[in-house]
Amino acid sequence: MNMVTQIFAVVAGLVHMWAFVMESLLFRRPQVQRIFLGHADVEPGVYLWAFNQGFYNLFVAAGAIGGVVAYHADHPTAGRALTLYACAFMAAAGVVLFVSDRRLWRGALGQALPALIALAAALA
Repeated sequence: MNMVTQIFAVVAGLVHMWAFVMESLLFRRPQVQRIFLGHADVEPGVYLWAFNQGFYNLFVAAGAIGGVVAYHADHPTAGRALTLYACAFMAAAGVVLFVSDRRLWRGALGQALPALIALAAALA
């Protein structure tokens, strides 16, 4: 796995870890709700959704970062597979976010772009 792939996989993982913090730990703050929803008038059921979604982001981040760690811990095949799967997951989720609501293009770009760069670099 080349260095560009590794760097952007870790960046993608850090972006998703930040999303975990925002969604699972800080989502009750109105300023955080505005970032994700554009407003701070949230229905009670949204809190559970955001909490759960944050953990998805944490787990996929662990895959990307853990894959890079495994690659350097004498498990190159498993590390590469885990890293590329997590990046593909992130990139696909970013596409789904954009297709579901094009107004969320910034979030979709932040979610998908680092992972796409990692995947493109892996193919080069």
